Amino acid sequence: MTQTKLTKKDFKSDQDVKWCPGCGDYAILNAVQAACANIGTAKENVMFVSGIGCSSRFPYYMDTYGFHTIHGRAPAFATGIKTSNPDLTVWLVTGDGDGLSIGGNHLAHLLRRNVDINVLLFNNEIYGLTKGQYSPTSPRGRRTKTSPMGSIDRPFNPISFALGCNATFVARTIDTHVKHMTGILEQAAAHKGTSFVEIYQNCVIFNDGCFDDVASKSVRDDRTVDLRAGEKMVFGKEHDKGLAVDCFEPKLVGAADAQVWDPTVESSAPAFLMSNLDHDPAMPNPIGIFRSVESTPFERDMSDQITQAIADKGEGQLKDLIYAGETWEVS
Repeated sequence: MTQTKLTKKDFKSDQDVKWCPGCGDYAILNAVQAACANIGTAKENVMFVSGIGCSSRFPYYMDTYGFHTIHGRAPAFATGIKTSNPDLTVWLVTGDGDGLSIGGNHLAHLLRRNVDINVLLFNNEIYGLTKGQYSPTSPRGRRTKTSPMGSIDRPFNPISFALGCNATFVARTIDTHVKHMTGILEQAAAHKGTSFVEIYQNCVIFNDGCFDDVASKSVRDDRTVDLRAGEKMVFGKEHDKGLAVDCFEPKLVGAADAQVWDPTVESSAPAFLMSNLDHDPAMPNPIGIFRSVESTPFERDMSDQITQAIADKGEGQLKDLIYAGETWEVS
């Protein structure tokens, strides 16, 4: 039986989308629905999991299975869902506050374990749902309701964080760059293991224009370099600029001297170098795929271990486990 080809419309739920007019989340939703249609996985085999925040309304707007969980704990729920049913395609939607503040510990362990889950982290450098407090990614000096004199915190770099957790697939895209975003999402879904995608997402109410220095269409070509496997790191409206690394130091060069990018090298050092170029006015801000390496997904190793234990010791009984070791009666 041939499965009917899915369209973006098939993934739109009957719920009214309730984000602020102009929010970058609308574009991300549009790209995710398009990517899901292109991937072709049956809707009943897709699960969206979220925590708390503006981004975490996502499961309501996808016509798939969904689970709107609790603040910062979406990685734990997603891990349980994937390991109990490895055939599901699981997407985890979070924000810079939900994922890197209260949920930072959970996210770190999901990344290091390499569970086959696609993590989308919407980064708007602010707490939007709770009305404009500074977040773990807010830059130093950012004035907010909770930092009226300017934040003195040193912010997280989400890409550097993911690489430090030894994530096997790490990428970045931009909410207004829909074609690029859709392509990145499809590559993330194809990866076996945890894929981590940071999405620059504008909050029009509490942090409008936070990425305009690199993401605005008027400057994007000159202020971003797209890291593509096997291609030179060339950028600029005329494709006349390039990046090269000399003695662990990225430098600007002409297009002819640009180095070829390879996200498949085992060491995360080249990717980490690229992640440190963020918002450097003298350098382009990298988007695209920072790292993509192969490693056995957590749930496969877990299944193999369970199979081996059963082969060695039999299936066992719950009663035997309960009564194993020292027991006593209370009279």
